[in-house]
Amino acid sequence: MEEKTKTVPFYKLFSFSDSTDVLLMIVGSIGAIGNGVGFPLMTLLFGDLIDSIGQNQSNKDIVEIVSKVCLKFVYLGLGTLGAAFLQVACWMITGERQAARIRSLYLKTILRQDIGFFDVETSTGEVVGRMSGDTVLILEAMGEKVGKFIQLIATFVGGFVLAFVKGWLLTLVMLVSIPLLAIAGAAMPIIVTRASSREQAAYAKASTVVEQTLGSIRTVASFTGEKQAMKSYREFINLAYRASVKQGFSMGLGLGVVFFVFFCSYALAIWFGGEMILKKGYTGGEVVNVMVTVVASSMSLGQTTPCLTAFAAGKAAAYKMFETIERKPSIDAFDLNGKVLEDIRGEIELRDVCFSYPARPMEEVFGGFSLLIPSGATAALVGESGSGKSSVISLIERFYDPSSGSVLIDGVNLKEFQLKWIRGKIGLVSQEPVLFSSSIMENIGYGKENATVEEIQAAAKLANAANFIDKLPRGLETLVGEHGTQLSGGQKQRIAIARAILKDPRILLLDEATSALDAESERVVQEALDRVMMSRTTVIVAHRLSTVRNADMIAVIHRGKIVEEGSHSELLKDHEGAYAQLIRLQKIKKEPKRLESSNELRDRSINRGSSRNIRTRVHDDDSVSVLGLLGRQENTEISREQSRNVSITRIAALNKPETTILILGTLLGAVNGTIFPIFGILFAKVIEAFFKPPHDMKRDSRFWSMIFVLLGVASLIVYPMHTYLFAVAGGRLIQRIRVMCFEKVVHMEVGWFDDPENSSGTIGSRLSADAALIKTLVGDSLSLSVKNAAAAVSGLIIAFTASWKLAVIILVMIPLIGINGYLQIKFIKGFTADAKAKYEEASQVANDAVGSIRTVASFCAEEKVMEMYKKRCEDTIKSGIKQGLISGVGFGISFFVLYSVYASCFYVGARLVKAGRTNFNDVFQVFLALTMTAIGISQASSFAPDSSKAKGAAASIFGIIDGKSMIDSRDESGLVLENVKGDIELCHISFTYQTRPDVQIFRDLCFAIRAGQTVALVGESGSGKSTVISLLQRFYDPDSGHITLDRVELKKLQLKWVRQQMGLVGQEPVLFNDTIRSNIAYGKGGDEASEAEIIAAAELANAHGFISSIQQGYDTVVGERGIQLSGGQKQRVAIARAIVKEPKILLLDEATSALDAESERVVQDALDRVMVNRTTVVVAHRLSTIKNADVIAVVKNGVIVEKGTHETLINIEGGVYASLVQLHISASS
Repeated sequence: MEEKTKTVPFYKLFSFSDSTDVLLMIVGSIGAIGNGVGFPLMTLLFGDLIDSIGQNQSNKDIVEIVSKVCLKFVYLGLGTLGAAFLQVACWMITGERQAARIRSLYLKTILRQDIGFFDVETSTGEVVGRMSGDTVLILEAMGEKVGKFIQLIATFVGGFVLAFVKGWLLTLVMLVSIPLLAIAGAAMPIIVTRASSREQAAYAKASTVVEQTLGSIRTVASFTGEKQAMKSYREFINLAYRASVKQGFSMGLGLGVVFFVFFCSYALAIWFGGEMILKKGYTGGEVVNVMVTVVASSMSLGQTTPCLTAFAAGKAAAYKMFETIERKPSIDAFDLNGKVLEDIRGEIELRDVCFSYPARPMEEVFGGFSLLIPSGATAALVGESGSGKSSVISLIERFYDPSSGSVLIDGVNLKEFQLKWIRGKIGLVSQEPVLFSSSIMENIGYGKENATVEEIQAAAKLANAANFIDKLPRGLETLVGEHGTQLSGGQKQRIAIARAILKDPRILLLDEATSALDAESERVVQEALDRVMMSRTTVIVAHRLSTVRNADMIAVIHRGKIVEEGSHSELLKDHEGAYAQLIRLQKIKKEPKRLESSNELRDRSINRGSSRNIRTRVHDDDSVSVLGLLGRQENTEISREQSRNVSITRIAALNKPETTILILGTLLGAVNGTIFPIFGILFAKVIEAFFKPPHDMKRDSRFWSMIFVLLGVASLIVYPMHTYLFAVAGGRLIQRIRVMCFEKVVHMEVGWFDDPENSSGTIGSRLSADAALIKTLVGDSLSLSVKNAAAAVSGLIIAFTASWKLAVIILVMIPLIGINGYLQIKFIKGFTADAKAKYEEASQVANDAVGSIRTVASFCAEEKVMEMYKKRCEDTIKSGIKQGLISGVGFGISFFVLYSVYASCFYVGARLVKAGRTNFNDVFQVFLALTMTAIGISQASSFAPDSSKAKGAAASIFGIIDGKSMIDSRDESGLVLENVKGDIELCHISFTYQTRPDVQIFRDLCFAIRAGQTVALVGESGSGKSTVISLLQRFYDPDSGHITLDRVELKKLQLKWVRQQMGLVGQEPVLFNDTIRSNIAYGKGGDEASEAEIIAAAELANAHGFISSIQQGYDTVVGERGIQLSGGQKQRVAIARAIVKEPKILLLDEATSALDAESERVVQDALDRVMVNRTTVVVAHRLSTIKNADVIAVVKNGVIVEKGTHETLINIEGGVYASLVQLHISASS
């Protein structure tokens, strides 16, 4: 088992309470005790009532006597009203207050942690999840649940005290049944959770199949593995189905046992109670009193389980949060010790700095790095990505401390300054400026504590931002949206610059400040920066060399070392120098099409593998993409709305094969529903028997106790049968739906999965959760309504046959009792509204702040964030308090109403008896039949599933089932060629990805590949090399133009057959969590490959050697995504998998790029063997791998700009290929 979850002791949860909270908690506890004792007192009065009616049946003053007892009921109701109100309101309010306090303390400590903490120990998602999720758990453990627990314990203790006082002997005998009741009550949740966790475990395996298949859908499609995926999914779904049936049965069995014990303990009490009345002179009322009290009190002990689980969850959640709250950061922004000088000149020196990021302690970024930047100078750092340019900036900001060496400002070690003060002297403008979701004014205001509006306007002017701000309808008050999404890149950047200017820093750090902009905005921002850089020490990090020309000194950094430094003109003198190479490469790239070039400048191959690459490309066209997204959302919203109203008949139709099971289940459900009303009659009969003459009484009490046992046996049989039948029907429905959906999804075209709404995670959760919810729509709601209808009908029949007048009067009040029962159950589950939703706004602030912790730290804005957070929290705390008061009142009134209804019923009954319209037995029969019915119904209904959620789920499921695949691999139509030569031609192809329709990948691309040739595609990243491979396998169809194989258009060929002719080896090969043998056999549809074929393929792929040397050989399980094998080994297994197909065409997408030199050699060997006599298409970054290709094609801007052999291309003066090669040589040297 996993290590025991760490928890904090329960009292520690309240360590953040103040005096008000303590007072609230004390008052709340007193209320809870009062409320808890109310129930035993009620049974006491009930006993009195029975006695007063039973002993005075012939008495003329019966109305007087009864009404006295009835008044006591009303008083009890008033008392409980007050107690219940205090209990719920006080506990809910104090819980809210303390949770809010913990939440803001947590945020505060998170904000003061050093940046390293965020790299290593936590992520934004985790922090926000903790703030919204864990505090809700803590709130549950601290709030009303504590009151509930105290109340239940009070009921338990009070009930037994009362029972012993009233009749100790009977109570002792009944004590026998307590452990049984408690065990039955406690065992049921355990049985249910065990069964459901089994079901979850079984389904989890099916989920992995979904996750693996959809996560690597390209591999599955390429190797036509859809059938196999379906097969294994079906197997696992079957297991889950069996487990769910077991769960249904065990749940029914649990319920059956509980009721069996419940009825048997009544039977025991009736028989023994009869003896007591005869021998010990008990009264009938006392016996009933003891009976009801003991059973109810012991049940209340069983009801504490939800409270206990909430406490456990809260204690565990608090552990991590409190641990964080107590953590002391190594670089503490709230620490006010340290030097504070008049001012600084701004001379920066890094001396022998050794540094590695806390997240990757093994990779050294700097080993003895030194750099001196004189005061007032502008220094530029250039180099390829990952060389450590940005790390210099992080060290100057003191986001990190170097592991050895020192960072000095004006000759003073950075560690000696007061952190807040020194950060106040440094202004940072980074590559992706982070704005907070508030107004532009507030965003600029971050730069300086309580800045005036004039200062803010002046800063905006300096930053060239004033003109666009004035044009906005609300000017400075405009809200920027989350992360500044309402503004374009250039606008955001200028606001960030204004924010830095407002600080009036001595040192300005610009980290790629203009890289994400298009030409026009870049010019404007650059101007703004030039104005600001006057007379300040400035450090610039840049990829684009045009931005660094005017710097006083330029340092070229390579792998954490400075290789060259000097001014632009000095560095250009050395023609072979690194700087000159960089410049030359950028010059070639300058194309008339400016937008393209701004893209490329960032996607330089020099910049390969850069973390920036990916991000900036998305931001490039910010405003457009956001609008695009909004447009998309609206559309999906509309289509969702339309599909919301899925007819129940359609779901029921899916359940058609189980009709007989459902009918049987329904009949049993009806029987099930009548159990409670019958219990009511029996109870009335028992009360009547207790007041008969001794001889009759002895006979009757024996008879009725036997009947009670029979009732118990009946429920022991009916409950499990009923739940079992519905579990079978529901389980089969889920199974059917999941299989249909999965089959549909697997055969969707690959482009469909590019849409984030269809990611493997989303679809996986739709298959697991939504399908399960649909079951509630058919099975559960059907069984519930049948149960309730049966209960209502039987209850009414019993009541009206006994005394219709009284029945009518009680019926009017019954809804009140029903409402009370419903509220009671609601209370057990908890009133705390979905606190997550309430805290959305506030956690948005936290989310922003934590997500951009560097910005917050560099502007010392921690306190500002806290203020904003507290401001957003005020409303939610107020609404929490309001909710506490309302819930308290509702809860209290429901008790009051209940007791008043009891009182008025008996009062009316007494009048009717006096008038001779009815007799005393019938009064009880009517009363008990109807109240039992109401209790039965309200209890059942409280477990009613949330049908609105289920409807949404049904809509989402049918959305999948009704979807049409544009390129469906199940489609058997199409030609199949006898023998394939392998001639491929791309004619006039234009293509864009559907998710990014504004980025044109190909414009009119023409290209022919002759049979048996090896063709290599090169170009920078994003130029569309890999897209060619996707198009060849028909993952996508081109927007215009066509592709032919052996002169036949691809679309006319049978899809499955086409994919079988091609073998794909990708950059990061996807292996399935299975044995090596089955991974290789996957290439041939799993079972069709013989052992000999597998070994032959492995030998060709250079893999047989290493496989044989592993212990289990071909039976080694490769782990999730092949994690147990090294990169080179995975790659060779993937090659073997592609060869088993015996493809005519081989597609290699960056097949060796992720490997180190040694593995690359081995894999390259394997590839060279395999490529013989096959048409091969190679995509590569590393030029060494493609020198020997028959044709090399250079792709750029969506067309092919150069093609030929390596020899011819390298000799083109100033050619793209030549410069790429040149760059490689200089980079690797």
